[in-house]
Amino acid sequence: MKRRTLDIIFASGGVLVAALLVVLGFALTTQYAFATDYVKGELGAQKITFATADKLTAEETSWKPGSACLVAYAGQQLETGAQAECYAKYYIARHMDAAAVSAGFPGATYATLGTTRTELSAQVAAAKAKNDTAAANDAQKKLDAATTLRTTMQTGETLRGLLLTTYGFSVLGDMAGLAANIIYGLAILVATLSVAGFIHAFVTPKDQVAFGSILRSRAAPTSA
Repeated sequence: MKRRTLDIIFASGGVLVAALLVVLGFALTTQYAFATDYVKGELGAQKITFATADKLTAEETSWKPGSACLVAYAGQQLETGAQAECYAKYYIARHMDAAAVSAGFPGATYATLGTTRTELSAQVAAAKAKNDTAAANDAQKKLDAATTLRTTMQTGETLRGLLLTTYGFSVLGDMAGLAANIIYGLAILVATLSVAGFIHAFVTPKDQVAFGSILRSRAAPTSA
């Protein structure tokens, strides 16, 4: 096979690969754009706005290492995945934690409060069976507090779940965007090499044979 023919074959293959990479990159870019627009649209529809800096307490901004994001996003409308993560993990979660402490059930969650309510209901029934009005009233107050707190936890955890799901969707979109940029870079590299291959093909003598010297050396008879 002639060297020029071989160069053209490889260069043409490179052009095909570059074209396929561009198509793949375009598909990923489309996914990135869709994810970005979807996240912004869904979050924007909720009309959630971060508290302004002057309304944030020192406890809110220092509750956990990541709580400083509340200051960075202070006063802004929630529209991005990163903002959704911040609001869910450091604003809603902190207020849920504070609500549990205030109700007398520190560290409680929606799931654990189900067991707590069952136990308190049993205590109320036992106290009434003994005609212990004071104990029954005390247990009933705790039961009411646990019931109210569980409703609060259900609302908070539902909103947190939705926001964190949206955040996860935005991360996938960002990854698609990054992958698209990498693929576009590879497409440019392959296209450049293909152009170099075509140039080399047309500056190579038409009669030059690919690997000709190697084949001739193998075919030459050996002297005795």
